Amino acid sequence: MTDRPLTLMAVHAHPDDEATGTGGVLARYAAEGIRTVLVTCTDGGCGDGPGGVKPGDPGHDPAAVALLRRQELEASCDVLKISDLEMLDYADSGMMGWPSNDAPGSFWQTPVQDGAARLAELMRHYRPDVVVTYDENGFYGHPDHIQAHRITMAALEMTALTPKVYWTTMPRSMMQRFGEIMREFHEDMPEPDPAETAALAEIGLPDDEITTWVDTTAFSGQKFDSLAAHASQGENIFFLRMGKERFGEFMGMETFVRVQDATGAALPENDLFAGLR
Repeated sequence: MTDRPLTLMAVHAHPDDEATGTGGVLARYAAEGIRTVLVTCTDGGCGDGPGGVKPGDPGHDPAAVALLRRQELEASCDVLKISDLEMLDYADSGMMGWPSNDAPGSFWQTPVQDGAARLAELMRHYRPDVVVTYDENGFYGHPDHIQAHRITMAALEMTALTPKVYWTTMPRSMMQRFGEIMREFHEDMPEPDPAETAALAEIGLPDDEITTWVDTTAFSGQKFDSLAAHASQGENIFFLRMGKERFGEFMGMETFVRVQDATGAALPENDLFAGLR
């Protein structure tokens, strides 16, 4: 036995990503006395600037945006009671196909082994029992999410650690419901392009392929407030338009695929720490 606390490490791409898919588990496990470590890989400089100014538009200052987003991230961590925040501070690569993908120093251009070595050092320091990141497609194809996945899996190989490892996902049933809710809030939405509909249908997983369903309903208020802390990106955070009550109904369950486990905990499971306590 050891006095070292059970530890959850979440590896995310940008400021605000911690809230959307893992805000509930971060808040829940912090409340249960588990050490929660957030690693944010990029500075978020390709986010919206003050007044909603977009990347590449006149007046958009990536350095100023990055500074603001760090402050928002720290506020979000306070809301979620995150124990430790680590920032790798790579330059935000922007969406797939943007010129910023190719910028020197961008996360997308960083050699995987370089990023993995830095993350492996953090893993050796914190010795996480559970590691959470994205799947190989970064959930929806964002280059920084894909790169976060790559460096996480490479970092794990560099260490002698054997944590439980999870990839975030959403059940297809929830994705369908999400589409319906978006139409409810946007009555004038045009009919979606068939190709776009087909692409959206590939996001997430069939419900029966999800291994881990964690009920975080009791912490949905914190999750909402952590998203709201990222006020500069509010235009892009659709969930905030729902209001807290509706948000809690829709976002109270967080779902994952377990891809590494040495505990033998039975599946499906309802606790990332099943088999560890």
